[in-house]
Amino acid sequence: MQKIAADQGLDARLFHQAFISFRKYVLEVSTLSADLHIILNDICCGAGHIDDLYPYFMRHAKQIFPMLDCMEDLRKISDLRVPANWYPEARAIQRKVIFHAGPTNSGKTHHAIQRYLAAKSGVYCGPLKLLAHEIFEKSNTAGVPCDLVTGEERTFVDAEGRQAEHVACTIEMCSVTTPYEVAVIDEIQMIRDFSRGWAWTRALLGLCAEEIHVCGESAAINFVTELMYTTGEEVEVRNYERLTPCSILDRAVESLDNLRPGDCIVCFSKNDIYSISRQIEIRGLECAVIYGSLPPGTKLSQAKKFNDPEDPCKILVATDAIGMGLNLSIKRIIFNSLVKPNINEKGEKELDTISTSQALQIAGRAGRFSSIFKEGEVTTMHRDDLPILKEILSRTVHAIEIAGLHPTSEQIEMFAYHLPDATLSNLIDIFVSLSQVDGMYFVCNIDDFKFLADMIQHIPLNLRSRYVFCTAPINKKQPFVCTSFLKFARQFSRDEPLTFDWVCRLVSWPLVPPKNIKDLVHLEAVHDVLDLYLWLSYRFMDMFPDANRVREIQQELDSIIQLGVRNITRLIRATETSATPGTDPLSNQRRPGPSPVSPRKVRGAPKAQDSGVEAGQLDKSLGSRLVQEGLLTPDLLRQLQKEWSKEHRQEEVGGKLVAETLNNKI
Repeated sequence: MQKIAADQGLDARLFHQAFISFRKYVLEVSTLSADLHIILNDICCGAGHIDDLYPYFMRHAKQIFPMLDCMEDLRKISDLRVPANWYPEARAIQRKVIFHAGPTNSGKTHHAIQRYLAAKSGVYCGPLKLLAHEIFEKSNTAGVPCDLVTGEERTFVDAEGRQAEHVACTIEMCSVTTPYEVAVIDEIQMIRDFSRGWAWTRALLGLCAEEIHVCGESAAINFVTELMYTTGEEVEVRNYERLTPCSILDRAVESLDNLRPGDCIVCFSKNDIYSISRQIEIRGLECAVIYGSLPPGTKLSQAKKFNDPEDPCKILVATDAIGMGLNLSIKRIIFNSLVKPNINEKGEKELDTISTSQALQIAGRAGRFSSIFKEGEVTTMHRDDLPILKEILSRTVHAIEIAGLHPTSEQIEMFAYHLPDATLSNLIDIFVSLSQVDGMYFVCNIDDFKFLADMIQHIPLNLRSRYVFCTAPINKKQPFVCTSFLKFARQFSRDEPLTFDWVCRLVSWPLVPPKNIKDLVHLEAVHDVLDLYLWLSYRFMDMFPDANRVREIQQELDSIIQLGVRNITRLIRATETSATPGTDPLSNQRRPGPSPVSPRKVRGAPKAQDSGVEAGQLDKSLGSRLVQEGLLTPDLLRQLQKEWSKEHRQEEVGGKLVAETLNNKI
């Protein structure tokens, strides 16, 4: 029966679901249909065979899985085996593909950009807004008029808005119908990214350019060559070596007392960033801070502060956000940890040791050719991590073997024609379950898309608008961003324009500088909401009419966030002071145990008794916790007492509280 059902489109998974549903229906329905009742009665009396149930089972299956009636059509629509044929304009010309392969800081992208600038027309496709903005500025500075196109921004150099021959864009925004002489695709190794890989696949197969310059890791050479074989295009490979030496040190840093100018401590969580920047300040040093959720302007401001030889800030604390898009004068990269949260192919979050590719990308930021440091160094904060880092960096980078794909709005619309009653989330599920891909491709993770689709399912929107809303790049971890997204969709569904005044009321503009970390995180969320408005304004111009005014207040907000990040250690102090006993001061969440830091951070830390402080005398205050965890010694606490006594006269309330706490404990 299962084999016959498979011919009707019921695979093993659907068959199992249909079987459970059918059994439940037969057992629980109050009145069975007469024909099914007769068949069941015959089987019970020995006058019929169980196989006689098959037509009734299939009837039920088609009620719960309506796509079974049009399975053949749906399979054709979701056939993703030859994505090269989706781009007839690109297939109509013979493209020349040049692969610039090499490690970070090898000049591979520089050579591709030189060809881009020399061409009559060109498009640069990068993974980040910062990279697109850098090429936009570099091109215009070189006298080559260039436009900027990102999800949230369109900047035309022509005063009348005519398009320039050159454009720098984020890769999702590149046009596959506009003809160019030269196209540059940066960071091609991201073609295997589980979330965004489809954008690199689309650009590589679809860009309508005479020359395609691909930049990235050598691990992608064979795959790109094989992919281009399916389009009948040959690949010319140009290999590059690193321009400056970069060595792995034989000693870990072990203590923040051993930091030197030009050091960059790489963390993989914001809480580690807050904690380490606070400890650096305690030692009388200034540090810059860069992490992913900061606005681009703030990242650039912090990078400029760190790079400025006249600025006293000589230390950088950052996440792996520094791996792309920022030019930084780093002498030594210090890995605070080698464990990073990742999203696997199933869309699940997991903690895992960083890959060789990730480690090389980050380590390569040390001693860049354009910086004041001509040699780079790499090490770890903790002694036990150093041999692990050496082993990671000694491995060969795994060859890239697959490229991402994503269903288009046209494909989903065709599905909806056959399944008019299905929700968008269900349409996506059915599409993925029926999709056919060959061994070179995979369907990118669509959990974020489905999350947004389910969120706005109850809001009346046409399918095309609903699809566009669900492709919006939002941070679903931020409740304020999610509720704002919901309000945007609801206002849009009422056909009521989202005006500047409406947005100001939504975000409570004007906003004030942050007083603690919680305020700073909220301001970052507001910045994301304004980004969302700008992103939607380029897709629904009549409904989001005030993009220019929203961009103005977003720039003001960026300045406010910059101010907060410049004073981040003061915000951390304020957060610690206001935290209730028994909570983590950075998240204001109750801690499950006595230690607010992970075992990794206190590896090798001396016990409280070894520090000359009795354990029984310790309470929940910041000073005592730092001693207890081995992060401070009593001598250092006494030094801090003197420093904070001076600060007390300037910051009466905060200084008084810290000084009294330290007096009591010492």
